[in-house]
Amino acid sequence: MGDAHDRTSTRSLEVLRPGGLLVAIPAGVSPELAQAAEATGVRVTPFLVEPDGAALTTIADLIDAGHVAVEVEDTFPLEEADAVHARGEAGRTRGKLVLTVAN
Repeated sequence: MGDAHDRTSTRSLEVLRPGGLLVAIPAGVSPELAQAAEATGVRVTPFLVEPDGAALTTIADLIDAGHVAVEVEDTFPLEEADAVHARGEAGRTRGKLVLTVAN
């Protein structure tokens, strides 16, 4: 659930106006989150996106046409995976951190 690591879902309830809606993607809604939402006067609902072949083909076509780009912050050799993981967990990255594998 979204609260397992840093209470993201529960903390998100604090910024919603009364009657607001928190959509939990894809973690779902735990009983604790549902209870906290009710106590703060907001709604919470799960939403799961199921990929399908047609959608994935459309996404691939957009990537191939250059309409979708991934922002890469930096690349690192695989041997630095532990340090790169720690950097990503710090939450201060703007783009993706990429590990490269030597041939």
